Amino acid sequence: MDRNSITGIILITVILAFFWWVNKPSEEQLAEQQRRADSIAMVEKTRAEAEAQAEQARKIQQQEIEATKDSAIIAEEKSNRYGFFANSAEGQQSFVTLENNLVKIKISTRGARIYSVELKEYNTFEGNPVVLMDGDQNRFGFYFTHSNRNFHTNDLYFDVASTSANKADFVINAEEGQMVFSYELPDNSYMADFNISTRDMGSIMSTSTGSLALEWNMRMDAQEKAPDFERQRSGVYFKFTQEDVDHINAASSDTEKLSTKVQWVAFKDQFFSSVFIANNNFISGEVATEGPEDKNDRLIMNASAQLNVPYTGNDNLGFRFYFGPNDFKTLKPYEEELKLRELVYLGWGPLRIINLGVIEVFHFFEGFISNYGLIILLLTILIKLILFPLTYKSYVSTAKMKVLKPQIEEINNKIPKEKAMERQQATMALYRKAGVNPMGGCLPMLLQMPILFAMFQFFPASIELRGEAFLWADDLSSYDSIFQLPFEIPFYGDHVSLFCLLMAITNIVYTKINQDMTQSSQQMPGMKGMMYMMPVMFLFFFNNYASGLSYYYFISTLITIGQTLLIRRFVDEDALLAKLNANKKKPVKKSKFQQRLEDMQRQQAQAAKKGKRK
Repeated sequence: MDRNSITGIILITVILAFFWWVNKPSEEQLAEQQRRADSIAMVEKTRAEAEAQAEQARKIQQQEIEATKDSAIIAEEKSNRYGFFANSAEGQQSFVTLENNLVKIKISTRGARIYSVELKEYNTFEGNPVVLMDGDQNRFGFYFTHSNRNFHTNDLYFDVASTSANKADFVINAEEGQMVFSYELPDNSYMADFNISTRDMGSIMSTSTGSLALEWNMRMDAQEKAPDFERQRSGVYFKFTQEDVDHINAASSDTEKLSTKVQWVAFKDQFFSSVFIANNNFISGEVATEGPEDKNDRLIMNASAQLNVPYTGNDNLGFRFYFGPNDFKTLKPYEEELKLRELVYLGWGPLRIINLGVIEVFHFFEGFISNYGLIILLLTILIKLILFPLTYKSYVSTAKMKVLKPQIEEINNKIPKEKAMERQQATMALYRKAGVNPMGGCLPMLLQMPILFAMFQFFPASIELRGEAFLWADDLSSYDSIFQLPFEIPFYGDHVSLFCLLMAITNIVYTKINQDMTQSSQQMPGMKGMMYMMPVMFLFFFNNYASGLSYYYFISTLITIGQTLLIRRFVDEDALLAKLNANKKKPVKKSKFQQRLEDMQRQQAQAAKKGKRK
C-alpha cells in the first residue's frame, strides 16, 4: 500500500469518529430510551399474563362444566346401581374394636364386617398372636337382589351408631328406612352374637322369594410348625340341621353342595376354628376348598349359603360367631345344641368312643400334673395295664405253638411239600387235639388295634399338647427335630425326629422277640423280612407327625417288651407242653365250624387227586 492510500484511510476514520461524537445521545436521551423500552416490555408482559389468566379461567370453567356433568352421570349411575343405598356407596373406612379377656375383634365400617380376630391366649409357632379372618385376606358379607339390582353389604359404608367395649351397632340409613348390624362379645367367651335388623324397609327389600345370601371366603396362613401336617387336619366343616357334622378337606380341592338345611359352617385348621351359626338355619348352600400348589401357599376356603327372609320391613336375623380353639372342654357348653365338639376330629365310630374315654382320663391327670410328657407316660401305663390280660393271653398262645414246634416239624418231615393240603390237615389236627387255637396269638393283638388307631387320631387333635415342651421336643403337637438335614428325603422330610427313631428301634426289637417266639418264619421265610419292614415304614410315616404320638408308641412298645420278658419268666414251657400232651389224650369234640372246615379240606384233597389221575 502506498503513502496516499494510508493517508486517505486515516482521514476517513477521523471524519467518522467526529460524526459519531457529534451525534452521540446525551445521558438524558439514553435514560429516556431505556424508560420507553421498559414501558413497552411491561405492557407486553401484562398483556401475556392477562391472556394466560383468561385461558386458565376458560380451562377451569370447562373442567367445572365437565366435572358437574360427570358428577351428574356418576350420581345417576350410583342411583341406578345402589338405589335407596346410593348415599352409602362412598365413604371412608374406619374400624371399631370389641374386646374381652379372650378375644379381640376388629370390625370395619365398610360392610360392617369382621375384619380380623385375635385370640389373646394363643400364639403361632413363630411367636405371633393367632389371628383368624385376617384383614383383607377374608371376605365376609351378604348379597341380595331387588328390582333387578344386585346389592352387597361389602360395597356399602355403615355409620357407627353406638359402641362400647363389648358391643357395637352399625347403621345404613336409606331413603325410607335403615339396616342395622349389631355385634356383642360377652365377657369370658369365644362366642359373639351378631344380629341384622331392618326398619321400615319392606318396600325396598321385599321380593317374591325373600332371601339373603351369605358369601364367605378366607385365605388362611399356617399357624403351626408343620404346615403339611396342619393342612391334612384342616377343612370346611358344616352341620346339617337333622344330621351329623360333615366336612371336606382343605389339603385338596373339593366342592360340596348343601341341599338341605344347615345349622352352621366352619373354617377349621388343626387347632382353631371360625364358625358362623344361623339361629334359624340356612336353607341351602355350597362349600369349597382350593388345595395349595406349594407348601407355602395359603389354604383357601369358601362358603355360600341362603337365608329365608320374609322382608316384612321390620326383620331381625340372629347369628353367632365362634372364634376359638378346637378344645373339647371349651366346646362342651355348645355340644348339646350345636355339636361343635365334632370340630375335634377323633376318628369314626369305635375310635371316637375310645378317644372320648381317653380324653376324660387325660383331663383327670391334667388336674394335678402340669407336665404333659408325664401325663402321656401315665396314660400309656394305664392303657397297657388295661390291655395286659390280652397281652398275656397272646403270649401264652404263642408259647403253646412254640412248644409244639418239634411235633409240627415231625409232621413236615413225614409229609412231603407236594402234599401241602395234607400237611395243613395234620397240623390243624395236632392243634385241635392239643387244645391250641392257631389264631389265639393274633386275636388279642387285633383287639388292641382299635386303641392304637384311636391314639393315632387323639394326639394330633389335642390342643393341650400344642406348644408344650418335653425333653428335647419343643412342641408335643408337632415333630421333634434333633438334626436338620441340608436336603429333603422323599416321604421322610428334612429333619430327624428322635422320638420317631426310638419308636422304630423298639418296634424292631419287639419284632425280633416275636420272631424268636414263633415258628412261622421256618415255614414262610419271606414273612420274616416283611415283619421288619413295618418299623422302617413307621420311621418314614411318623417322622413329620406329632412327637407326642411317636413318644406314646415308643413308651407303649417299650412296656410291651417289658411285659413279654416278665411273662416269659413265669410261663413254664415244659409244664405247658405236658399239659398240651395230656390234652391230646382226651376225646376231642368238634365244633360245627371245625367239621365244615375238615369236610371242605377233604373235598379239596379228593378233587386234587382226581385231577392228578386225569
